[in-house]
Amino acid sequence: MTSVREVVPMNFDWKFKYGDSLTADGDGWINVNVPHDFQIHQPWVEPSPDERPDEDNPMANIRSRLSSRGFKEMGSGWYRKSFTPDPSWEGKRVLLDFEGILLVGDVYLNGEHIGGTDYGYLGFESDISKKLKYGQPNVIEVKANTGKPENSRWYTGAGIYRDVNIIVTDPAHYFTRHPLKITTPIATPEKSVAVIDGEIVTRIKMDSLNVGIRILDKVGNAVYDKVNKIWNNRKQPIREFRLDSITIDNAKLWDCENPNLYTAEVTLYLPDGSVADQVSERFGFRTLEFSPEFGMKLNGKKVLLKGIANHHTLGALGAAAYPRALEKRIQLLKEFGFNHIRSSHNPYSESLLDLCDEYGILVVDELYDKWQTNFAGGRKEWTDLWQHDVPEWVRRDRNHPSVVFWSLGNELQLISDLPYNDWGVTPYKLQKALLNRYDTTRPVTVAMHPRGRNEKTDSLPAPLVMETDIAAYNYRYMYFPGDSRRFPWMMFYQSEANTSNMGPNFFDMDLDKVIGLAYWGMIDYLGESHGWPAKGWREGVFDISLDPKPNAYFLKSYFKPDEPLVRIAVIDAENSTLWNDVIVGIQTQSSHWNRKEGSTVSLFTYTNADEVELFVNGKSLGRRPNNRENSKERNRIKWNDVPYEKGNIEAVAYNKGEKKPVSRHRIETAGNAVKLQVEPDNSAWKADGMDLQHVRITAVDSKNRRDYGARESLKFEVEGPAEIVGVINGDLTSEELTVGDTRRLFNGSAVVILRSTREPGEVKLKVTPDSKLKPTTVKFQTL
Repeated sequence: MTSVREVVPMNFDWKFKYGDSLTADGDGWINVNVPHDFQIHQPWVEPSPDERPDEDNPMANIRSRLSSRGFKEMGSGWYRKSFTPDPSWEGKRVLLDFEGILLVGDVYLNGEHIGGTDYGYLGFESDISKKLKYGQPNVIEVKANTGKPENSRWYTGAGIYRDVNIIVTDPAHYFTRHPLKITTPIATPEKSVAVIDGEIVTRIKMDSLNVGIRILDKVGNAVYDKVNKIWNNRKQPIREFRLDSITIDNAKLWDCENPNLYTAEVTLYLPDGSVADQVSERFGFRTLEFSPEFGMKLNGKKVLLKGIANHHTLGALGAAAYPRALEKRIQLLKEFGFNHIRSSHNPYSESLLDLCDEYGILVVDELYDKWQTNFAGGRKEWTDLWQHDVPEWVRRDRNHPSVVFWSLGNELQLISDLPYNDWGVTPYKLQKALLNRYDTTRPVTVAMHPRGRNEKTDSLPAPLVMETDIAAYNYRYMYFPGDSRRFPWMMFYQSEANTSNMGPNFFDMDLDKVIGLAYWGMIDYLGESHGWPAKGWREGVFDISLDPKPNAYFLKSYFKPDEPLVRIAVIDAENSTLWNDVIVGIQTQSSHWNRKEGSTVSLFTYTNADEVELFVNGKSLGRRPNNRENSKERNRIKWNDVPYEKGNIEAVAYNKGEKKPVSRHRIETAGNAVKLQVEPDNSAWKADGMDLQHVRITAVDSKNRRDYGARESLKFEVEGPAEIVGVINGDLTSEELTVGDTRRLFNGSAVVILRSTREPGEVKLKVTPDSKLKPTTVKFQTL
């Protein structure tokens, strides 16, 4: 069976030119492939003296003209692509589909404006069936604009940063955009039910429609296959239909540990029995329950959200939404015990949700930051956008089993001019009513400072808290017990938790009753800088190159309590900043043993065991208990005035009553680097033009110990079917760009990111340091 629907990727062979003016080919244009972030290529803009940090008012600096946007200049860029339509498309319905253009964008076909976006985090399509010139070249031109500095509070990136496709269907009998709605009201190991609705356009005079449904398991076996005859109202050419209610015995359920997925393949037939259109969606059999008594249950079992709230950008790649870069982050988060992502503060790419479905990551899907024009792109009033944005967002994302509830916004009480002048209550109710038109299976919330902008008294939650299905509090978990006593129907989620209070902001919640939490900015990112020369947020537990910092293991100790762990973290410095009325900032820590001779150090041993013994060069400094009665000390044991001696320091963790250690961590004094180690991350690198290879280069001594003091500059050269798309290390204060072919080592490490072409073959990467270290060459194969 073959569908006439064609999806033709349009990501390749674009030309790009920076600036407002549109010029002829060859005049400043360069060749690029999508996804592409043109802003990441722009130089850093050092602030003028009057924009430098205000030591007495750090928030003023954070909100300054460019610090929040990553010290990149604002501006426009043009994209151009020429293509000749397939002759078979003539007479069919042809759509040009963009998944997103940042921050706002306009699209032209052969010089005619055919569409665009005023909220670049969501996609749109344009019907170009009658506008194409068949049998000759056609030109697509796209203008993307960053907006003004005040149009976002963080680095957004700019350009065609997500996928572009042409979609071809039957002209008169087809499925609409995001047509399927799949719900699973019953999901048990013995019996599961999938209810499938679909929106169909039929301009053919038919009293009934024939619609086929196949349910495929993860290996492609059909567990259900049936064609249904559905009554049709000729007077209503666009209509939603109940397509089927399907019972599957012994279905495999979807959860975090076993994210079993099925595919619904839905086929629309013409009267003669031929296929008119076909769409498919993956889904999972799972049920959700929410209650003040237990928080959240997935398939009848309590699940605690242990999560991250981060912006959508991807380090060296900027906003360019590469699935492999997203997958690498998800794999890292899973390794450290995370099971949850909050999409702060805008919808992520569809590929992120696909990956969360595959890896069992639970998502709080968020639509907006503030309900204001500035934060929605700036060209139109927000009040003119949400009626379009809400349906596009919910219809796009509603079939993902990973999405567990919706969030309509963030920290709205911190602004004074919300529409309707009732502290956000009416805008929330309007949006929720529209959201529930397309999905009623999940709760709806807004992440907020619960006491902000309360016209009565700060002893009570803000009015908007009383309207949301879930009380989502940023940082204010200490209000959960009192608000729970006064308002027993409330269900609590810590939608943002700060790094500096890790531990207490987890352990001090009633974990049996709350829904969970999402730590803010766990991966360092561009934008929201606390001051030049830092180009972004440095308070995460993973640096911007994805290298774990020592306190990532503290988080892991309680996110994965059943996995024995001990980790040494030497304290280098103390840092703190006031952020949204919350003290943020972390101690600068490291896990190396190259210190000043004769000095003493303070350190933590992070552990989930009962006690830790510390040794310096084999000499015991004593054994100390894990004080689980004090949330500020739980899982982190402080050791002051530890004498430094060249050699090694080792932490050994035990559980009470056991002689055998459950975990060890040893760090040694490293010598000067003598060589470079090269570690690729993708053993199945696909030659699809989109797949990435992240290659970490580390300077090591003669015993393969990392030399944290190595600062050599590296030059990268690539031969074969690949190109360099990013270079990065963990230093956000560096003057180096994240693009190009050079990067210094920081803490002895750096990463180069390669993008495959569409031709398989051997790729050679040569790394040449500007020192006495020898160059090294590594070979890869794209498949």
